[in-house]
Amino acid sequence: MSQPLLIERDDGVDRVTLNRPDSLNALDPALIDALNDYFQGLQRNRETRVVVLRGAGQNFCAGLDLKAAMARRAGQQEPPGVTESLDSQRRIADIVMLMRRCPQPILSLVQGAAAGGGFALALASDIRIATKSARMNCAFIKLGLGGCDIGTSYFLPRLVGVSVASELILTGRFIGAERALAVGLVSEVVTEDKLDAAAEPYVEAMMTASPVGLRLSKECLNMSVDAGSLEAVIAMEDRNQVLCSRSEEFSEGIRAFLEKRKPVYIKRRTRTIRKGR
Repeated sequence: MSQPLLIERDDGVDRVTLNRPDSLNALDPALIDALNDYFQGLQRNRETRVVVLRGAGQNFCAGLDLKAAMARRAGQQEPPGVTESLDSQRRIADIVMLMRRCPQPILSLVQGAAAGGGFALALASDIRIATKSARMNCAFIKLGLGGCDIGTSYFLPRLVGVSVASELILTGRFIGAERALAVGLVSEVVTEDKLDAAAEPYVEAMMTASPVGLRLSKECLNMSVDAGSLEAVIAMEDRNQVLCSRSEEFSEGIRAFLEKRKPVYIKRRTRTIRKGR
């Protein structure tokens, strides 16, 4: 059996691929576990500086694998209890919480379907690039569930405003790539053959930043989204700038700027490829 998650580590960049193309990279228990394990492992990881997340084949992720879920229930006399259902629900939600807690910026490359839980993965990323084929939706309300799931009611209003978020959550309708770009949901729309190339300037720019500065910037953005005042945000920013200015990386950054070259913050490592669970 092929591994549900492929991880290629290349000079501080992890290229992570959801690897269930025959099922539109839908989330089954093995892939859910692999994603949880991977993002949990990033929390104290100082070697990985940027994560690029994508789906194998022509789709990003079609959400929960409903066929697999129904097959598991077929042999049960009664539906799962509240405790079991809550555990399963939280196991999926843990992925997006770990994505936001990990200090590495996450760039998602969205093509084809990004539905339900797949849309949640894209929303939990820091930057999104889409292909013209990308179609994203909150599929949950179409399945007899509430429209708010896996963090979508938190992320969407902050990204596109309450009105558009309400439309998507309450109707389950798809948003295409061009409209996603217009409302600020994605940073760029490209053709399928340009997707990997489109990611490289973003990766290169983040890899040029100091590692500690990059991590603290993601942390500060997370805190600022829910900050109660401008004073709280500035206090966080001031703390981070003082911390960064006391690091060796700051000295290297200044030298590189004055010498008109790219800074070299850490020793570069050789490429390694490993499979997820």
